[in-house]
Amino acid sequence: MKRLRPLVTIAGFLAAWFLATRLTGVPSYMLPAPGAVAAALVNDSAMLFANALTTLAEIILGLILGALLGAAAAIAIVFSPALQRWLMPVLVLSQAIPVFALAPLLVLWFGFGMASKVIMAVLIIFFPVTAAFADGLRRTDPGWLELARGMDASPARIMWHIRLPAALPAFASGLRVATAVAPIGAIIGEWVGASSGLGYVMIEANARIQTDLMFAALIILAALSMTLWVLVDRTLRRLLYWVPEG
Repeated sequence: MKRLRPLVTIAGFLAAWFLATRLTGVPSYMLPAPGAVAAALVNDSAMLFANALTTLAEIILGLILGALLGAAAAIAIVFSPALQRWLMPVLVLSQAIPVFALAPLLVLWFGFGMASKVIMAVLIIFFPVTAAFADGLRRTDPGWLELARGMDASPARIMWHIRLPAALPAFASGLRVATAVAPIGAIIGEWVGASSGLGYVMIEANARIQTDLMFAALIILAALSMTLWVLVDRTLRRLLYWVPEG
């Protein structure tokens, strides 16, 4: 029953979509029927697949770089209070500026290729990973820290052997959030300026009023995002097998 639940949900959504197009009389250029979108998926499958690979590469690269930079920043913040006073305003400022405002600048500075989209994804991913991991590092059991200090452990050893393992569940939570929002950066970058990718397909289809193709690209993007999140979630569950569920 648990495995059938997603299929039932998808079937219910498709039925509601089909009825909405039939009963409301909405024009197809505003809301295409599921059959038209399915036809676009089949007829333009090669083009959609090639652009999906581009977007997927941008998301994965942004996720890896953002997670590494976020983890490094969290460790630096917790390890050095002086560095925290310098980094925290920068972190807050990076989230205060809307990503839409930065996208044109990144495209101007780094071009229409993959680099600007990866950097955009990194900017979105960086903060949730840093915030979650830093919080986990700070919330290490005080008893463990006192015991390590009583055994004359250096701050570096305490960080490596106690704080980091204890903060891994928090890092995993931040990484799950980052995986969910990573596609936003890549797609926004492609909307602003790109020569390939699902966001580029959406913009081009919108200009030609090919709404069925827009929906097809959106469905592929949703499938990619969900698949990536499930893979990351299951991998983290296997790696952090000692963390209790719920």
